[in-house]
Amino acid sequence: MTHICPFCKSQNTKQYLKLKDYFLTQEEFEIHECADCHLLFTTPRPTPLEIGKYYKSEDYLSHNEHKKGFVPWVYNRVKKKNIKRKFEIAFANNFVKKDKTRLLDYGCGVGDFLFYAKQHGCFIYGCDLSEDARKFASKKLKTEIYDPEKLSALPDWRFDVITLWHVFEHVDDLEKLVNEFHRLIADKGRLVIAVPNYKSHDAEIYKDKWAAYDVPRHLNHFHKESLEIIMKDKFKLKKIHPLKWDAFYISMMSENYVGKGNSFIKGVISGLKSNRRAKKTGEYSSLVYVFDKI
Repeated sequence: MTHICPFCKSQNTKQYLKLKDYFLTQEEFEIHECADCHLLFTTPRPTPLEIGKYYKSEDYLSHNEHKKGFVPWVYNRVKKKNIKRKFEIAFANNFVKKDKTRLLDYGCGVGDFLFYAKQHGCFIYGCDLSEDARKFASKKLKTEIYDPEKLSALPDWRFDVITLWHVFEHVDDLEKLVNEFHRLIADKGRLVIAVPNYKSHDAEIYKDKWAAYDVPRHLNHFHKESLEIIMKDKFKLKKIHPLKWDAFYISMMSENYVGKGNSFIKGVISGLKSNRRAKKTGEYSSLVYVFDKI
């Protein structure tokens, strides 16, 4: 059966992988590849009314913030380093003065990145689909976090920087959102998108059990070619950065799905191997794409 590409509407697609929702429901899905725009996409694709049930897990809100034990402790230590690194990427080369920057974190979750950005002088604005996440982040940040639907009411050229940290893969209508970002970002503004990389070494190792496929929550799966096509004449790719810590987290989760032995130790080893290979290929487990507005 031919599946139409959700972005370019091409019928020139083929099956790329069969897999399950190993994280939650164990339901079966497929990932298909578009030969024209190179996007990988999940099918069957849950409707906006259906998708909510696939997020019914505490792990999509708390992210171990208040959990006890060695692994949560390591996770939270790494998370702080990762947030610092993300901020450095978003504002690399003295892009703008951080104490005057208008920042939107799209899909801000519980507000960790915005909290750090606020501490460093940014004027912050956050939105998230999850009502629970919005409440949590609003309390932490002492400012309102909005439903993404409210973005359409904002004036043009509102933000200097828009960031999406592992959010773009969840978006149903990519073209609509890219157009909205182009409208909202100021001239010479910057769009920063972090997504898993299905051409990484850890993806090759774990195949259908690679945790970063995360179907059906991840509707889209990217590589450089597909992202550049999706951005087209709206944004120009300027730089790609790795998020090296992600290889360890993704590998640990993948080892849980494999279910053979100590997932922590094996995940660390796989993460090291993946990062070592990526030094030569550039295909890290997660990549951050920095786009300038055209």
